[in-house]
Order: sequence, then structure tokens, then C-alpha cells
Amino acid sequence: MTAADNDVPVLVLFRNDLRLEDNQALLAAQRTGAPILCVYVHETEGGSAFRPLGGASRWWLHHSLAALSAAIANKGGALVLRSGRLVSAIEALIAETGARHVHATRRFDPAGRQADEELADALAASDIAFERHDGFLLHDPSSIRTSSDRHYSVFSPFARKLIPVIQDAQPEANDGPFHFFDPPQSDDLSTYGFLPTSPNWAAGFAPHWQPGEVGAQKSLERFLTDALDDYATGRDRPAVQGTSRLSPHLAFGEIGPRQVWRAIETVGPQKTGRDVTTFQREIVFREFAWQLLANRPEMTWDNIDGRFDRFPWDEDPNGAPLRAWRKGRTGYPIVDAGMRQLWQTGWMHNRVRMIVASFLTKHLMVHWKRGEEWFHDTLIDFDPANNAFNWQWTAGSGADAAPFFRIFAPVTQGRKFDSEGNYVRAFVPELAALPAKFIHAPWEAPDDVLSEAGVKLGSDYPRPMVDHSVARERALDAFKAMKGD
Repeated sequence: MTAADNDVPVLVLFRNDLRLEDNQALLAAQRTGAPILCVYVHETEGGSAFRPLGGASRWWLHHSLAALSAAIANKGGALVLRSGRLVSAIEALIAETGARHVHATRRFDPAGRQADEELADALAASDIAFERHDGFLLHDPSSIRTSSDRHYSVFSPFARKLIPVIQDAQPEANDGPFHFFDPPQSDDLSTYGFLPTSPNWAAGFAPHWQPGEVGAQKSLERFLTDALDDYATGRDRPAVQGTSRLSPHLAFGEIGPRQVWRAIETVGPQKTGRDVTTFQREIVFREFAWQLLANRPEMTWDNIDGRFDRFPWDEDPNGAPLRAWRKGRTGYPIVDAGMRQLWQTGWMHNRVRMIVASFLTKHLMVHWKRGEEWFHDTLIDFDPANNAFNWQWTAGSGADAAPFFRIFAPVTQGRKFDSEGNYVRAFVPELAALPAKFIHAPWEAPDDVLSEAGVKLGSDYPRPMVDHSVARERALDAFKAMKGD
């Protein structure tokens, strides 16, 4: 399309790329010289893989779309909102505007791929171009293959092959010009019901987060300035701001991985090499998880290691053990602090995510799918690839998974990574007055210490719902039986 097609817009379909900078779909549309119509479709239905957004993701999406809308308005345009099935919404906009070209960022999740293929077929039948661009990942998951032309299922060789490919990744600034099409009718964002009201369980989110592209850049700058220097060790301490907190911004595409990678590479020479490479390894893990999902879409609902189909999981979606875990009432302070942090802020420290996942799948032997479902609903940074990969990794059923016998001891983990107990104090206030010596195992405290701290075990705070040693042996016995040992 050329500038001569002055009355015909090019559609830019935003979805997991809610930013203006380094947005290849938007930049490609700008290069045509035609007027641009910016669109977001809230997909409320789809194919067999369709999964509605979780509650916490909906909260973030509301504020991210508001931020994107304001950014586009600041450039002289408007973001048009529509809802329904993707193909129906886009066909309606094409009929209203006469558009003959649609640009979008490529998606790799099962539901997104299904919807995009349906859209591509419909648009091709009408001789309308649908161009999909890279940008959500640093690489196309189909491009990194083993010598036998298979996808990678082990991280280390994947990383060795990917890093040289992405080493020189360069984001592309968007300096305009912006030439927008007069927008048709748009839905009112508030009518989508993304924000909870009765009750407003997300009330605690806002003090911790700034959704949107500006917030993403602030998070990146804070990390580079305040946390990267000690990232290799600081990332494991949940009581400090030792992580990037970029995960929700990456999940919604408010910042692109090329922008993050290049920023790290730029400041790298001024930082400790181990801190830089440790963080870059986490970015590569994100790529690995998405490569797996693109090639194994069933990993969000099936065990990758089929032997675990025989494991005696508790699959009750409303069982008492699962309910206690969700509420942060297991009797293990580090587990309960993590689950309450999740509920209060929509996010949980990564070290603690591993601890609570290990506890659910191995101490309680509840199926990892129940945990995956809870995280899907309660995480603001929900990412289908990372979420499924990490749950299966911890449970032992995934690709390149942790050995099943690696069962985190909650007390040991708490004392090692929250030695002063400040993380527990922040989210389990009923234990705040306990000395550090006992805060991760209050049942070990003498009666006078409990009394002085105002703690009544069994009423103010629960006793451990399972004994660690007993639960560990039970899980290992079940694993041996599953293997046929």
C-alpha cells in the first residue's frame, strides 16, 4: 500500500504488544504511508484452545489499554476497541473502513494461533493482506532446531544455539511520523468489566504497579540502576527488590525483549559479569518456554513426561488441601507469605513461586494443573508458556524438569532466603513479633516466646497441615511406585 491510498486505512491489530516503541507491526504500517487505524479486540470466544483471561490479568489489561490509548491520543490518533470473536470483529471493521491490509504481532500460544489462522483464512478469501511480525520473542520458535530437525527439550543446548542468534538484537525506535485514520465507533473500555468491584480484591495492586509502556520503562531503569548489580544473589531474596519486576510488562508487550536485551548489553560492561549473564539466562529461559509451547501446545494441560499420568495426584478442584494453600493457611510461613503476596499484589517472588509449587505438588500431592489454574487467575504477569513450563518443571513432569526427589523443605528455604523473616513479617503479620529464629517454624518456639509475640498456634495461625518428613517420604514412595521400582 502506498500514500496514494489516502482514504484507505491500514489496520494495526494490537494484542500482546501494547507499546509504540519497537513495535514491528506498527512500524510496518507507518512505512506504507497510509493512514493507520489502531485496533484492540477483546477476544471473548475462540477455538478449542480458547481460555478467558484470569482476573488479575484483566485488571492489568484495563490499565494497559488505558495507557496505550492515551499514548496514541498524544500522537493524534485513537485506539478503537471491539470485542467478540477475532475474525468477526476484524471483518466488521474492514466493512466499515474499507481497509485492505492488517498488521499484527505474531502469537505463539495455542488459542492465539488458532484465532490468527482463522483470521488469516477469512482475510485471504477476501483478498485482504494479513501480515504478522516478530516482536513478542527474540526468536521465531520454529527457527531453532536440533541437528535432527526437532525442537529442543533441554535448556542448555537450546541456550548455546540461541544466544549467538540474538546477541546483536537491536530494538527500533518509533520517531514517527504518525498519520491516523478517522476512527469508527469504539467500545467503552469500562464496559468490559475488567476491574473488580464487589469486592475489589485488586485494591492492593495499584501501589505496587504502573501498567503501560511508561511504567515498563521505569521498571527497566529502576532495575538497571538499583538491582542488576546484585542480581545473581539478590534475585533469591524475597524481602528485597532484587528482581526486575518486568514480567507483567513483557507478558503484555509493554516492553519488548529486544529492548530489554539491548539495555542489559549496553550497561553490561559497567556491571558484574555474573549478574548480567544470570539475568540474560532468565530471558533465554522465557524463549525456551515459548519454544516448547509452540511445539508442544498440550503442555498447558498434559504432562510432558507421560509417566506422570500414573502418579496419584489429588485432582479435586475444591479440596481442603488446595483451599488451604490458596488462602495461605498451610502452617508453613514462607509458603503462606507467598500465597498472600500473590493475593494482595497480583505477583509473587520467583524463588517463592518454586517453594509454593513444590509444596503443593509434593507435600500435598495436588496436581500441578490445579496450581497452574490458580496462577492463571491471580497473577498479573500470567504467561501461558512460563506458567506451564515452571509448574511442570517443579512437579517433575516437564521438559528438562527438576528431579522429583528435589523437594523443597519450606523451613530450610525460608531460613536460607529470608533469614531475618522480613518477607514473612510483611505478608503474615500475625507472626511479625516472633524473633527470626522461630519465624519460619513457629511451632518450635517455646510457649513463653509465642505468648510474648501474641501468637496462638491453631487459632491465630495454623499448625503445619503436614509434617515435612512424612510428606516427603509419601511423595517419594508414590514416585517410586509410578516408575515401577
